[in-house]
Amino acid sequence: MPDGREPTTVNVIGALAEVAAAEWDACAGPDNPFCAHGFLSALEDSGSVGADSGWLPRHLIIRDEAGQLVACAALYLKSHSYGEYVFDWGWADAYERAGGRYYPKLLSAVPFTPVTGPRLLVRDDLPAPLRRHLADTLAAGMIGLAERLSVSSLHINFPTETEWTRLGEQGFMQRTGQQFHWQNQGYGTFDDFLGDLASRKRKAIRKERQSVAAHGLDIHTLSGSDITESHWDAFFRFYLDTSDKKWGTSYLNRGFFSMLGERAGDNVVLVMVEDAGRPVAGALNLIGGDTLYGRNWGCEDDYKFLHFEACYYRAIDYAIEHGLKWVEAGAQGPHKVQRGYLPRLTYSAHWIADAALRTAVGRFLSDERASIEEEMQMNSMHSPFRRDDNESP
Repeated sequence: MPDGREPTTVNVIGALAEVAAAEWDACAGPDNPFCAHGFLSALEDSGSVGADSGWLPRHLIIRDEAGQLVACAALYLKSHSYGEYVFDWGWADAYERAGGRYYPKLLSAVPFTPVTGPRLLVRDDLPAPLRRHLADTLAAGMIGLAERLSVSSLHINFPTETEWTRLGEQGFMQRTGQQFHWQNQGYGTFDDFLGDLASRKRKAIRKERQSVAAHGLDIHTLSGSDITESHWDAFFRFYLDTSDKKWGTSYLNRGFFSMLGERAGDNVVLVMVEDAGRPVAGALNLIGGDTLYGRNWGCEDDYKFLHFEACYYRAIDYAIEHGLKWVEAGAQGPHKVQRGYLPRLTYSAHWIADAALRTAVGRFLSDERASIEEEMQMNSMHSPFRRDDNESP
């Protein structure tokens, strides 16, 4: 390569601990906290991710001739499809009914985190042609490992649109989905945002916030060293209560949250709710370059509209105050549209070894992409934003 840092080969490692945090983060960049060594290693070191949980790390790394890490990718050997948010249960069922063995499979993603971000991590101080070459080499390395392990498939979930397009050019099957994100249009206050909404929607949000205020709760937004172990103790209770009720299982253990605070505390925004001094609810967010990412929520008691306040409206407040462009409030939820979170495409890319399954999935994806586009158009029709410029705020 012209810069004298020609990579040699793609290597597989079994833990993030085998790579220095500074090396990994030089490839991951500063904009997406979920790609960072701190977040990913907290999952592994806490035991939330590992062989026992069905997420066996098989990360890829590329070093140049001088031994410097120039590219890497988080990759896992999966024995199930839990915690992914891009659902392939139907594919697995069809393949196994036909006599195939769908698991294990390979997955490049952030465990338990439906957030779009780079999956093929390359140092940004390299020339653009070399960066593209290294990203392509990582993708080819994933396929090579899938073939060596004789797994049924390889999946890359929630890559960036640029990566998704290039993966399609490399032969990966392309899939789309949708999430609901809020965009900051240069608002100075929450009322500025409300001023962009239709009158009926604006009044509905104000009533929801007034209803929460009537509960007499104390709501605090915490970050960095303001978050203590007692906060994490309380939040973990909320997380367990909600995840066990909703999904029947909890992916994250208590140790993960302490490690997250230690390793990525400045990226954490924790909304904590107290009733007469007693913690009753919380919402966990992480800050990226221009985005606030909503992740987990939990509540021990029933307070009408508190979920919307803690997860959606406080996130908007924070984004406006700190000049962030986006709020991503997690997976699912068409109910978010009426609260200003509009549909936005998400992406995944898939490589399948078996030709018959590949053909069947290809047909499914073609139909699904058309369905997603239609669904997004329908959701957009319910946008709360004013269509008549003459309507007064």
